Amino acid sequence: MARPGNRATVRAIAAEAGVSIATVSRVMNGHAHVAPDTQELVRKAVARLGAPAPARRGSATGAIYVRCPYVLTDYFGVIVSSVAETLDLYGRRLVLSAGDAARDLQVLAGLPGDPGIAGAVLIVPPEPERELEALRSQDFPFVVVDPRTPLPRDIASVSAANLTAARSVTAHLVELGHRRIGVIGGPGDWLASRSRLAGHTSALADVGVLPSPELLRSIEPTADWGYGAACELLDLPQRPTALVAFNDKAAVGALRAAYERGLRVPEDLSITGFDDIDLSRSTVPRLTTVRQPLEEMGRMAVSLLMRLLDRHTVDTLHVELATQLVLRGSTGPVPGDASREA
Repeated sequence: MARPGNRATVRAIAAEAGVSIATVSRVMNGHAHVAPDTQELVRKAVARLGAPAPARRGSATGAIYVRCPYVLTDYFGVIVSSVAETLDLYGRRLVLSAGDAARDLQVLAGLPGDPGIAGAVLIVPPEPERELEALRSQDFPFVVVDPRTPLPRDIASVSAANLTAARSVTAHLVELGHRRIGVIGGPGDWLASRSRLAGHTSALADVGVLPSPELLRSIEPTADWGYGAACELLDLPQRPTALVAFNDKAAVGALRAAYERGLRVPEDLSITGFDDIDLSRSTVPRLTTVRQPLEEMGRMAVSLLMRLLDRHTVDTLHVELATQLVLRGSTGPVPGDASREA
């Protein structure tokens, strides 16, 4: 028997009951898909070791672990705030792990064995797909917001409709006469980057244009990286007439590069962003961008998680939310000389 004050581990309970660690995790977290006899074995082992009583999954006492290993500004801050507000409406306690310091923490594997955690919301998780699959294999309820990589069908996720959104941006530029369009994309291994590039390519294909590899840059989506990529594109012998940036911050960097080269926006160069954060309305000119439903993404993630916790049948585990193209002053018709060249 454990000494008073000691907390028995899941591994110790599994050894005492003669079952697997995964089975103990399921019982401790109140999952229904465990045989009654096995549940009884685990509960007796818990009693002998003096461990905390198994939690009932879906009870109001179970906290929700929210992991966002990034600085909580702009994009991430809006999503986390929405998740927190929605969890409060459900009467759920939030356990938050956020900021750059949280990025290297190896926490996912331990979540199913924590009796105080009922489920999780993982925001742009940096963990590889295999770790998310391992978490799902333990029947632990969680929802991914804006996944970095394609997920299996049985892992719940919420994101914006990136392909459709990017297609609408490029289609807008194409309607203005632009054909030579530079793309300042996100990291090449991000799902959102690939989806947006596909949307861009689709809109160009509609007018018989093949995207040129020299017009594509993959960056970390910050203003400094956007500035560097824009400098490279604008210094090409035949510069693009428009730049499509992965987010508003990268677009701000592109505005700086254009200003340093004496290019007027939008008379000489059109620039678009993505996200519609406050920054997009503070530039001169204000940015044409895509409004992502960031607050709704947070609300939808919590709603989906609550349904998983309550064992409701969920027909659609991968949810894509509609975006809105916001037209402002940073886009305009293709310059006359470029139009004649095309």
